[in-house]
Order: sequence, then structure tokens, then C-alpha cells
Amino acid sequence: MSQFEQGRPVVLRGGTVLTLDDTRRVWDRADVLVEGDRISAVGPDIEVPADAVVIDASGGIVMPGMIDTHRHMWQTAMRGYGADWTLTQYFVWYYLESGKLFRPQDIHAGNVLAAVEALESGVTTVVDWSHGLRTVEHADAAVDALQSVPGRFVLAYGNIQAPPAEWTGAPEFRDFVRRRITGDDLLGFQIAFDVTGDPSFPEKPAFEVARELGVPVTTHAGVWGATNDDGVKLMHDNGFMTPETIYVHAASLSADSYHRIAATGGSISVSTESEQSAGQGYPPTWAIRAHGIPVSLSMDTSVWWSGDLFSAMRTTLGADRSREHLEAHAQGDTVTHASLRAEHVVEWATRGGAHALGRDDLGSLEPGKKADVVLIKNDNSSVSFPLLNPYGHVAFQVQRGDVHTVLVNGRVVKHEHRLVGIDLDAVRREVDETVTYLRSQLGEEAWQKGMNPDIPPTKILDNPYTYTDYASSSTHTRRA
Repeated sequence: MSQFEQGRPVVLRGGTVLTLDDTRRVWDRADVLVEGDRISAVGPDIEVPADAVVIDASGGIVMPGMIDTHRHMWQTAMRGYGADWTLTQYFVWYYLESGKLFRPQDIHAGNVLAAVEALESGVTTVVDWSHGLRTVEHADAAVDALQSVPGRFVLAYGNIQAPPAEWTGAPEFRDFVRRRITGDDLLGFQIAFDVTGDPSFPEKPAFEVARELGVPVTTHAGVWGATNDDGVKLMHDNGFMTPETIYVHAASLSADSYHRIAATGGSISVSTESEQSAGQGYPPTWAIRAHGIPVSLSMDTSVWWSGDLFSAMRTTLGADRSREHLEAHAQGDTVTHASLRAEHVVEWATRGGAHALGRDDLGSLEPGKKADVVLIKNDNSSVSFPLLNPYGHVAFQVQRGDVHTVLVNGRVVKHEHRLVGIDLDAVRREVDETVTYLRSQLGEEAWQKGMNPDIPPTKILDNPYTYTDYASSSTHTRRA
């Protein structure tokens, strides 16, 4: 792949270009020129430098790199293990029991695998919702992994094994931030923790640390049996709801909470595959659209679900439209035009993520924007033609195997359906070592049982967070 020498311009020629700019312009046949780490031109028949690498995009779709705003990357080495779990079983396995077994090298293995999978699927930016960082050594391993893969990532630092006030207040946490979060354009930073709704607000010191450091908080809000309106109200009453805050799931919140999120400018990361399977609540786009709250998409974890945003787009369309029809039927009415269209979910997967991260230089194909670009093209697939509705094609027809070329920050990281400069065999060996270790630590019987674990007689049904005994009936209140 010497043709992709650093510094050479790259032009994607003759594709259907989804700019996702403010006008949502679609070019039927146009070019995208990348010079350095930026897009320098978009349009038909662009004149390019003589040394430019030309990629034939004819018959394909060129779109911005997709952005996943919530993925537990550290869990990816356990891909598919919890396919039949409920959310309660997930809490038991990771929060109470086996999550404590993960070593720094296991965090590294999961992160590398997730990062490579993201690039292969055209996801150029991922928020690593890394709540398995029991020690700073685990956190260093997470960052080492992210920086070993040529993608764009945001480390959302979390630790489900300790109170947020404790680990955010520790000197070693501050030292980690000083050492590792250095303004690298390819590595952002958030603080990740949940709010139980305990009236004593034990999470308040963690919010204060985030405010002092000037970094956003991302939180699982509106998760049945875990978090609900109580936590949102505490955040609001104490002034910790900001435009930078990302509320993950938000699937079992009341209109009051949605009003608070809308009024303070936050955004919601919807993980539809997760919500419709695990039990957080019905995927909420059908409700939050009415409040004008910005939406981004995410995949949550590959312990259960797929790791690509094509799945996120199509399941979100399905869940939203299904609810819209059911609500209409309950009133004796008929939906004649779907409110949520394919172009909306494609936008959520790109511009929506960029907005949530405060990155106005990502999420669209415009001169001056960062060159995170995806070409969808598969000349060997009968599903690649005819290309009549490009948004609909992306949302319903495309698979990760149709991702032909991916650029991140102007660098080609996948071309002709193959990753560039990534040793997949080395990734496999590292992941195999982690799986072997975890399996041996658990023992074969517990390993097999873990795919459908029993629920121990603990408080897990009322509160999965071990740092507080608080339990709220509002996380189980019957919904109208």
C-alpha cells in the first residue's frame, strides 16, 4: 500500500456524495479531494494535484465517517458471550462478579479489537465508554490500545467497581489526565459515571471534578432498574446539566426529564439494539423527537450486539416506526407518512455524533472539515445496485463488508475492503490470550453458566451500583 504514502493527496472520484452539510446536498456524481488531514474540495470533476492517489468511487456512496457515542470497547474480547442476557444478568456478570477479573492487558485486548472493528465498519470516531478502569494501569492500557490503532477515539473514563467521587478524586486519576490527555486531536476525553438518584447525591464531587477539568460527563440515564428521573433532577437542581452532557439510552424517562435535557442543551445517545433487547426501556427516539433533543447513535457492547452503525440505523428506524404505528393504532388512527426517514438516521450516525462531541469539524463532507471519509462500494455484490435512494441504501441495504475505503484524519486505513497497516493476526493472538485467561479463572462450569447466569439474592434488582445502598421505586414505576 505504498501508494498511500503520508502527504500524498487522495481523491475519491465519481461517487454519489452525501455531504451531510447544512443543505444536505447529495451529488449524483462527484469527487472528494483530501489534502493533508482536511477535505479541500467537494464537487464534480475537481482538478487535483498531479501526485494525487485516485480512488474510483463510481457506483458507490461517499459519506462522512460515522461516529459512535457510546461503546464499551473493553468488553469486545467477549464478543457474543452474552447474546441471551438481560440487563440484570449483565449487571451480575460485569458489575458484581466477573468484571473484576479483567487485567490491564484484557482491557487492551478488547480495546484494540473494538477499534479495528470500528474502522473496518466505517466508524471513524468511537467514544470508549470505559467503565472497567479499576486502576490507572487499566486506564493506561486502554489509551495505549486506542493510540495503537489509526482511528479517532474519545476515552470516557469510568470505574464501576468504586464510587465516582472516590476515583475521580484520587491523585493518580489527576496524574493520568495530566500524562495522557494532552490535546491530541485523535484522543478526546470524557468522564463516565451514572447517577443513582440517591438524595444525598454521592456523585456530586465527580461532577465537580469534571467541571474543574473542563471535560464533559457521559451518563447512563433512564435505564429501567438502575437510573431514572431522580438522577436527572439532581443533576439539574445542582447545575450539572450542560450542552456537553451525553445521556445514554434515556429510555425510561418522563417528559419532565426530557424537558430538562432539552432546556439545558444536552444530547441523547440511543443504542437501539441494546434498548430493544436488554430492557433499559423502549428505544426512545419516538418520544425525544417531540422535544427537539439532539440524537446520536451508539452500539453499546459487542458482548451482545453488532459493532457497526448500519445495524444501529436500521434498528432505530424499525423501532421508531413500529412505535409510531402502535401509538396511532391505539387511537384508531393510521400512519400514512413515516415521521422518521432514512436521511434522519444517517444524519444521527454522522452529524449527530459530531454535535454530541462538540466537533463541528467532523460529521460532514465540506472543504475545511477533517478528512474522515467512508466509501461504500462493492462491485461483487448484487445488493450494490441499483442505487436509487442513497440514504435508504445506507440505512437498509449496506453491510460492513460493503465498506470499501475509510480515511481517518486524511489517512487511508482501509482500502479495497482490507485494513491498511493493521496486523489482524496479532490482534487475534492478544484476544485469544484474554479469552483463555478469563475462561481459566472462571472454570469451565462457570464459563458455560455465565452465558445465562443466575441472579444472586442481592440488591441487584433494585440498584446495581455497589457504592450505595440506595434503591428507588422510581426505577421500577409502572409507565403509562
